[in-house]
Amino acid sequence: MSVARLAVVGAGLIGRRHMEAIAAAPQACLVAVADPAPEAAALAAEVGVPHFSALAAMIEAERPDGVVLATPNRMHAQGALTAIEAGVPVLVEKPLVDDVAAGRSLLEAADRAGVAVLCGHHRRHNGLIKAAKARLAAGDLGQVVALHATAWLMKPDDYFDTPWRREPGAGPVLINLIHDIDLARHFAGDIVAVQAMTAHGRGFAVEDTAVVALAFASGALGTLSVSDTVAAPWSWELTAAENPAYPATDAVAMMIGGTHGALEIPAAALWHYGQTRSWWAPIERRSLVTGPRIDPLVAQIANFCAVIAGREAPLVSGWDGLKALAVVDAIHRSARSGRREVPEA
Repeated sequence: MSVARLAVVGAGLIGRRHMEAIAAAPQACLVAVADPAPEAAALAAEVGVPHFSALAAMIEAERPDGVVLATPNRMHAQGALTAIEAGVPVLVEKPLVDDVAAGRSLLEAADRAGVAVLCGHHRRHNGLIKAAKARLAAGDLGQVVALHATAWLMKPDDYFDTPWRREPGAGPVLINLIHDIDLARHFAGDIVAVQAMTAHGRGFAVEDTAVVALAFASGALGTLSVSDTVAAPWSWELTAAENPAYPATDAVAMMIGGTHGALEIPAAALWHYGQTRSWWAPIERRSLVTGPRIDPLVAQIANFCAVIAGREAPLVSGWDGLKALAVVDAIHRSARSGRREVPEA
């Protein structure tokens, strides 16, 4: 099996994690790092690959098989277009872009060029999510009628010492909740309407808390609650144990309810009745996951390599990323208007 030659653009925290994932994936090897920051040159030297200040120069010199784009959000669209114009498949860290119209233009250009674009909603690659999705596909839940996700976090005060984190677009709806939105779509289908409220408890221009009601095309309904100023364990970061930077808990981050059963995420536990579906009957809990866990970032790189080789389709396509972003956009519009709003991907 050939090994895909990958380059990482952006050498910040998430870029470094992608480099580690590439090193851990037997299907891939790192061939270059592109980032204008001086410390990026030192990092590239440390891992033994060439350093470039610009993506275009890196593509011209190294011609990688694929690019992982981990730059700031505002740079995603131009970086992805540079890769597309060069005919290089690209995995764009979430959010796909910071503007829905720009994302649509980007993906239309990629489709015309026949270049694969993936979006880094890595949670779909987690074995816990795959196990839960398999139970949904098998019909264990019957008809899905409700979904709820909680993302309650406590970001410390010094997190906001960086000025852009206090400005619109840097809040937990786009930074954190967009992951839960992608999983909600993954489990329950397209979201056709939202109603939202936001709060600014810290006094910044950006929200710190939001509640959202969702309507799915299937007829199911959902609720989302996010805050980065709550001292609590109920978030993916503190329950999934996929990133050692966060202390793990055994709390719940998402629940999916159906007519024949319910799922507890990320534990991937199935709740169901025996012969009689009734609140008077005993209800049982069964874990769906056994065996070792695989880092979802490594699994994401493996999927990227398989897409490059033409063996697999993207588990999370660029269009999936755009649809999640469109829901975020509708949430902000609804919070401003006080009305039900429709995502426009």
